[in-house]
Amino acid sequence: LLEGDVGSGKTLVAAATSYGVVTARPPGRTSGTLQVAYMAPTEILAQQHFQSFIAFFKDLPINIALITGSGCKKFPSKSSPDKATDISRAQLLKWVANGEIAMVVGTHALIEEPVQFHSLGLAIVDEQHRFGVEQRLALRAKMQAPGQEPHLLMMSATPIPRTLAMSYY
Repeated sequence: LLEGDVGSGKTLVAAATSYGVVTARPPGRTSGTLQVAYMAPTEILAQQHFQSFIAFFKDLPINIALITGSGCKKFPSKSSPDKATDISRAQLLKWVANGEIAMVVGTHALIEEPVQFHSLGLAIVDEQHRFGVEQRLALRAKMQAPGQEPHLLMMSATPIPRTLAMSYY
């Protein structure tokens, strides 16, 4: 659990943690990387985090995607490597499932049935108090390999009793 005021650097901590995950190999494999899923409660916040991750990783060979109810984007674009491009949901789901996309930022769309990760190593839930227990568990369950649980980072700027209770546990 990461709790801090607005502007205290929670997104930077999430980005640094994500970098460590996407540069690591899945257990028992000599190629590929682990994946990160970053779930935000609104499309506006998901788009902001997508743009932040692009700014943090634009000079590194890391594919980043955005999935929301209104559409999907991928960075970098094949035609313009310094920009994101709109892509179809079907194509995004294919690339996430085969591990081509290392970081996926999104809304509740991340926990929809068709979204499957190849090697999910970290699930990040921003504003965790706005999601229910079932939604957080559904995100963790997106790992395709049985028996491999992703790490979970929950972030909040709102000190509420449930958040405090989670920190005690």
